[in-house]
Amino acid sequence: MIIEQFINEKTTQISAYVKAVLEQGIHYTELDKFIVDVMDEWTLLNVTEETPGNAQERVFWHIVHEISLHGAQSLSHDLYLKSEINTCLDFFAGTGSYPIDCIGWRPIP
Repeated sequence: MIIEQFINEKTTQISAYVKAVLEQGIHYTELDKFIVDVMDEWTLLNVTEETPGNAQERVFWHIVHEISLHGAQSLSHDLYLKSEINTCLDFFAGTGSYPIDCIGWRPIP
């Protein structure tokens, strides 16, 4: 799988997971598990370049890092984080602009 395919697939999936957590459709631990699975799959791609290929990928990694740092449970309690993540989801959906404070870098194993 090439990186662009991976990011496109995972962007769709992370959007669905985050929305489900925000709507209390799934438990936040499912999102945490998804993030762990994404990181496991990412290591299989043997990526050596740190710089994301496009804005979508930067926003994707920003969400992954924020959820990893704060935990998916924070989406329910931290209004700033919730707003920031919603801005990212709007960008993915094409209904919002690039998030101002978005700093997403590829993790390098």
